[in-house]
This record gives sequence, C-alpha cells and structure tokens, in this order.
Amino acid sequence: MSPTRDRPLALTMGDPAGIGLDISLDAWINRHAWQTPPFVFIGDPAALDARARALGHTVAIRETDCAGAITTFKDALPVLPVACMAAVTPGLPNSANAGAITGAIETAVRLTLEGSTSAIVTNPIAKSVLYDAGFKFPGHTEFLADLGERLTGDELLPVMMLAGPKLMAVPVTIHIPLKDVPAQLTADLIYRTCVITVRDLKDRFGLASPRVAVAGLNPHAGENGALGLEDDTIIRPVIERLKVEGVDIAGPLPADTMFHDRARATYDVAICMYHDQALIPAKALGFDDSVNVTLGLPFIRTSPDHGTAFSLAAKGIARADSVLAALRMAQQLAGNAGRGKN
Repeated sequence: MSPTRDRPLALTMGDPAGIGLDISLDAWINRHAWQTPPFVFIGDPAALDARARALGHTVAIRETDCAGAITTFKDALPVLPVACMAAVTPGLPNSANAGAITGAIETAVRLTLEGSTSAIVTNPIAKSVLYDAGFKFPGHTEFLADLGERLTGDELLPVMMLAGPKLMAVPVTIHIPLKDVPAQLTADLIYRTCVITVRDLKDRFGLASPRVAVAGLNPHAGENGALGLEDDTIIRPVIERLKVEGVDIAGPLPADTMFHDRARATYDVAICMYHDQALIPAKALGFDDSVNVTLGLPFIRTSPDHGTAFSLAAKGIARADSVLAALRMAQQLAGNAGRGKN
C-alpha cells in the first residue's frame, strides 16, 4: 500500500441540496491558506460546478481517478463522478438522488478498504430524504458499518465519537428514541463500546493509556438506587470489570458535573449513555471545530458535526470550519494508523 501522503482522502458529497457542496468548494478554494489536506470529491461534478457558479466562484473541476487526485488537487478540484438522477436545487432535497448519495458513500468505503484512498470524510446526509427511497438504516454510522461488514465479512460495532479541542464524547446508544434507551443499554454494549473506544484512542489517536470517564444514566448516577437502578446494576459492574483488565476508567459519574473545565481535565474521553447526553456538551464546547469520528470500523471515517443545513445552501454563508477539521483529523488518524503507538 502506498504511503498516506500519496493517497488522497475520500470526501463524499452528502446530500447535494445541502451545504456539503458549498463547504467542499470552500475547502478546495482556500486550500493554500488553510493547508487543506488533498482529497478527491466523490459525487456529481455537474452539481458541484453549478453550486460553484451559484456562489460566484470560478472553480476548475476535473474528473480523475484516485491515483491522479494528489497532483490534480494543486490546480483543479478532483472529482470521481457519481451522477445524480435528478436536477439539484439548493435547499430542496430530492429522494430521487438517494442512490447517488449512498452510492458516493459506498464508493468511498470500497476505495478506502482497497487502499486507493487513505480515509473517508463524509458530508452530511438527511436521513428523512433517504428513508423515502427505502434507506433502512438509523443513520450514517450504521450504514457505514453495514458496508464494512459486507466488504470484509467481519461483524462490526460502530462507535460514534464527537471529538473537539475541549471534549471527546461517545454515546453508547445512538439514533434511538430516549424511551428505548434503558432497554437497549446492556452490559455487553457498554463493555464493547468502552473496549473499542480505548483501542482506537491507542491505535489511531496515539494515546498510550486513555483515561475514561463514564456517565451514569439517571440523575446523580442513580443516587444509590433512589433515582434508578441501572447505574448500579448494569453500568458499575462493567466499569469494575474494565478496571481489572487494566483500563484507566471512572464512574458511573453524575452527568451534570462531568463537563466543566476541572472535570474534563481528569479524563480523555467521556462515555455517555445516550445521544444527547454526549452531543449536547460536545457541540456546546466546540460547535464549529468538533468532528464526528466513527470508531470500530476497518477504515477511518470522520465527518463535520453538523447537518445538511438546507436553508443555507448556495447562499455563501455556510462555514467550512468543521469539514476542514474533519479533513485534518482524517489525515492525522490515517498517519497514526499502524505506527504501533499503543
């Protein structure tokens, strides 16, 4: 396999009616000033060109393969084409383009697993648009895991992490209703999530001994059973098991006191029990520069921590901070992989 510096990142287009095209263009246009890592855009070149013109940009867009993307990136935005089936109107998503949206993701996974690209950065998708076309997955993360399983034959547990300069946070349960969380929150799921998180923080982030803080499910971490039993009967035994296995781990901790400055200084990652328990503090502490990282996959995947923002598409006001952070983190993690830092 060629060195990471000789392979581009794979950047998927996301929903073309959203701001994915806008921020991808900005990342390339400002490539010198921002030192944007080289990427190949996987998506519709005609939609990308139309968005550039709508934003008042003159952008050289060149169809290429992965091998030529690094050289092309200096002078033109390299694109590996996946055509949309319907015209793209900024701000108006169309389920007729669902096949192109998911096709770009599938292409990125295949290319990265075969070594043609070094990592995947995904632009935002709108699940409701894909559902109308028969998309069967709760979200992007679960779809990526399914692709990985189909292409490798391995059983995978995808772990979602929001990584920012002030906080790295992992939700154990992800895209499910809050009322379903207690039933889904098993000891096995918590254990596997912690193990995968620690492994990837070692192997990909270069942390020799990650410090883990685990949030309780209930207010005050159950307050000795007065506010719920799950913290003592499900979460605490997992933590004790992991301590015996040598993990530097603490909890279950009251979630309302885990995220202030002094508390965050005591750990490297927060393991939370449900989606908003993790993502609210992560986004509050780093909305523009946090990155969605999927752990537990046989490839590196990062993403901006925001959605499609249809109302901002083609208006020239979408910020590219998060996609730039996602590109930089993907490049960093790809460089760390396999160096034996654990």
